[in-house]
Amino acid sequence: MTLPTIIFGLVVAILYGALYHFIRGGGGWCLLLFFGLSILGFALGQLIGMWQRWAFLMLGSLNLGMGSVGSLLVLVAGEWLSKIDVKKESGV
Repeated sequence: MTLPTIIFGLVVAILYGALYHFIRGGGGWCLLLFFGLSILGFALGQLIGMWQRWAFLMLGSLNLGMGSVGSLLVLVAGEWLSKIDVKKESGV
């Protein structure tokens, strides 16, 4: 994979994170969380697509389809996990 392909993948993943933040809302920390989750999910989707040789919406060597699916799944799961409220109870 070339450097322009990696940069384009990062831009697409950041746009997915920004769009998800626009839809779901939240503060600045949520925006940074969504950026990180989206980049992680896009990379995982790309790697799984390369590993399993699944070609879905290929754009050169970038598997845009699998990256998008991975980004969406990690964004939804990450937001759901970030909403879990841990209650500390005294053991005494």
